[in-house]
Amino acid sequence: MLQHLRHAEIMRRVRQSGATSVRDLARQLGVSPSTIRRDLEVLDRDGTLRRVRGGALVDADTDRPFAEVAVVDEGDKEAVARRAAELVNDGDVVLLDIGTTTMRLAAHLRGRRVTVVTSSLAVLDVLRDDTVSELLLLGGMVRRAYHSLVGMLTEATLSQVCADRLFLGASGVRRDGQIVDTTLAEVPLKRAMIAAAGQVVLLVDRHKFPGTGALRVCGPDDVDVVVTNPGADEATLGNYAEVLLA
Repeated sequence: MLQHLRHAEIMRRVRQSGATSVRDLARQLGVSPSTIRRDLEVLDRDGTLRRVRGGALVDADTDRPFAEVAVVDEGDKEAVARRAAELVNDGDVVLLDIGTTTMRLAAHLRGRRVTVVTSSLAVLDVLRDDTVSELLLLGGMVRRAYHSLVGMLTEATLSQVCADRLFLGASGVRRDGQIVDTTLAEVPLKRAMIAAAGQVVLLVDRHKFPGTGALRVCGPDDVDVVVTNPGADEATLGNYAEVLLA
């Protein structure tokens, strides 16, 4: 099993049980305990889970409720969302990823003659009573903690979508420009959104440069524009062709 797939499976099992042992993971995944220990060291260093003696625990902050995440660094997120809205033209078909910053972007699209496609229930809440914009909600399984729809039904629907641009969120950006996430269910959805869009705009605040996450979403070559705040790590931003500061 490839390392990134093994990491994803480890996270799935730890989240499912809340805690698990090195011995159990090694047996379930068919690898040696020493391999699992190295995997746990990497995931702990990334902040994805917490390694403890003999095993691992899910960090209490790994899957915080959406409302709690929304108020973290909200000034930076609002500035990024406002700058991103300037990239949208009337008549555009826009894909909005799951996340608290894309929710704020949706507020700046109210009253605009655009079509918004999303799997974010938070975006739905923002635009549900807007009579000017068109809103297409992707189907799927409800992930209640993060106000979103995920799963194979969501991904299958995206194969029918042709968007002008995607506003993509992420848990973090590594120093080499790799975009990463911590949620197994969201990674294939993000990749399907990238495939459905003519332009990909990475929408993340300065605190995620550099950032952490065990699961790779895409590389810097898959992104056309980055929108972030002044103060983001310059070496990390140097991996991208176009950066707009909010």
